Formats: sequence, C-alpha cells, structure tokens
Amino acid sequence: MEGTEIYASKQRWKMLLFILAITIGIGSLFYTNSLVKTLAEEEKKKVELWAEATSYLAQSEPNGQDLSFYLKVIQNNTTVPVILIDTDGKMNGRNLDSLKMAKPGYLEKQLKIMKEQNPPIEILLGKGQKIYIYFKESTLLSKLFWYPYIQLTLILLFILVAYFAFSSSRHAEQNQVWVSLSKETAHQLGTPASSLSAWVEVLRYHIHDEAIISELEKDVTRLKIITDRFSKIGSLPKLGPVNLKLLLENVMEYIRKRSSDRSQMLLQMTDNNIIIPLNLSLFEWVIENLLKNALDAMQGEGSLSISVSDYKNDVYIDVTDSGKGIPKKLHKTIFKPGYTTKSRGWGLGLSLAKRIVEKYHNGKIYVLHSEIDKGTTFRIVLKKVI
Repeated sequence: MEGTEIYASKQRWKMLLFILAITIGIGSLFYTNSLVKTLAEEEKKKVELWAEATSYLAQSEPNGQDLSFYLKVIQNNTTVPVILIDTDGKMNGRNLDSLKMAKPGYLEKQLKIMKEQNPPIEILLGKGQKIYIYFKESTLLSKLFWYPYIQLTLILLFILVAYFAFSSSRHAEQNQVWVSLSKETAHQLGTPASSLSAWVEVLRYHIHDEAIISELEKDVTRLKIITDRFSKIGSLPKLGPVNLKLLLENVMEYIRKRSSDRSQMLLQMTDNNIIIPLNLSLFEWVIENLLKNALDAMQGEGSLSISVSDYKNDVYIDVTDSGKGIPKKLHKTIFKPGYTTKSRGWGLGLSLAKRIVEKYHNGKIYVLHSEIDKGTTFRIVLKKVI
C-alpha cells in the first residue's frame, strides 16, 4: 500500500500546483478587468471634460478672458478616439488612424463602433446648434483588456512546454535507471545460475531421485530465462515466429504448478496454429506477470482464463480473472512505474509488460473490462506482421 500512498501524494501535489496556477491566472484576470473598468471610467470623464471645454470655447466670445485652460484640456486628449457630428451631419474625427481617415466609409464604420460602446455627449451651441460627440475606448485600453488573456495563455503554454520537457526528461531518466538495474540484475543472477547448474549435475550423481533432480533443473532453467529477460531490457530484442498456443500452454502450466489447487485455469483458442512474430522470452514474461497478478487479485481462489481471438491483421489475447476488480479511475494508472497495491514490490510488473508489448512488439495492452468484486479482463493486441 506504500506505493499507492506515494502515488496518491504525488497526484495531490500535482493537483494543488495546478489549482494554484489557475488561481493566480484567474486572480490576474479579475484584477486587470477591474483596472480596465476603472480606466474606462476615467476615459469617459476625460471625454466629458473635453466636451465641456469644447462647448465653452464654442460659446465664448473673444473678450480677453483667459481660455488657456480649456485649450489645454482639448489639446491633452491625444488617446481617446472621438467623432464630432454637427446638426448638418458633418463628421470630424480625432485620435483616429490618420492614414485611413481619407478612405470612404472609415468614419462611418468607427461611428458604428462608438455608438455600440457609449452614448453620445450632446453639446449645445448658440442659435439652437448642437454637436454630438461619440467616443470609444483608447487603443491602450483595448490592449490592456486583452492583456490578462494573452498573459494567461502564455503562462499555460509555458506550463505545458515545461511539463512535457520535464516528463520527457523524467521518462528518459527512468529508462536509464531501468536499463542499468536490469543489466546489473542479469549480471548478478548469471553467476549463481551457472553455479546451480553445476550443483544439479553433482546432485544427479549422488541422488538417484530423478523427479527431484528434474524439478531442480527446471527451476535453474527458469532462473537462466529470467536472467536472459533482464539482459534484454534496454536493447531492441529479436522477434521470430512463435506458436502462440504452445507459448501460452507452457506459461500456464508453469504457473499452475506453483499456484493453489483452488484456482482453475483455462485456455480458449479458436485456432491452435496461430504463428506471430514474438520474442519468446520477453512475451512469456508478460503473460506470467498477468497471471500472477490475477492470482493475487483472486487471493489464490477462483477462475482464470486466457481467450485468444484471431482476426485478419490482429490477434487479441484476453486474460480474465474472478478477482477483486480494478476501479475505472485506475485503469491507466496501474501501468505507471511505481504504482502498486501490494505491501512489497516495486510496482514495475505491469509497467514492464506495457513496455514489452508496445515498444518491442508494436502492440497494445489495456484493461478491457473490470468490475469491483467480480473480476478483470486485460487485453493484449498483437500484429500478425510487424
């Protein structure tokens, strides 16, 4: 259960960091939107002051009074786009694109935008004349409005790139650790396996019980096979034509002799002569792992079956047990290295099985179906030709 707790802890930290990132992004979004609204109100006040100054200048007579303040107010509006329309419908724009001003329809298009954004400001002139001032948000305010969205997008892109870079680096590091561990394990197992082979010959000379010697020899052979499997991790193994039925029967017979009598194993095949390209040693490892996990899930009691379906280009191998089942949310998690529900173990069995099937045999392995307290079916899909 320790591996499960560690994995759950990692998942919680990932979720907390993700929530923190989203909180920061949303907080920035709300703050900037609040700032935009405040600036929009300030721009509106600025236009109203500008309109008031324009009205005052239009109604003032040159009697020597100081009009510099009003002139300054008008001159200081260099950011807010405005359009003035008199009673005759004549338009005059300010703070708009000077190059586009001469183009037909440009002022009309900008006027439509301004009407949608803000109501006009009416200026009364002498002799019943009126001027209407329309305005819209400044370019700076428009850019500031989109700024938090652009910022949030860039943050998410950065997090995404960083995540993939980190995952790729971690995956490469894990591969290197697995390869080094496998090579060292093969090296460490090689010497005692050779020594045990010699001791089997010595025992055969001194002990005349051929049944005991035969079983010891089988286990020594199995130890050599395991050593060979570990030595192949990290290098691309050679594939050759393999009779699938013989492979499955051999593995099931080996597991059957080492399991409880309360468990039943059954092999179902529609075609007994299915030949597909496999690495015999490594693929036996995959089936062994699935069968051992199934027996653990059944606690040594129940039914276990392997069903093989032969199609035109693919072969489906379904391993079904009557064990405790796997929750749907863990159907992908169980293939990740380090995940285990056992008190002892590294949580590498299904991860290595997935690597062998998908990377070395160009196939697929996944949980086809699982129901709590009723059982699980793992499916392996293999190509007939690679």
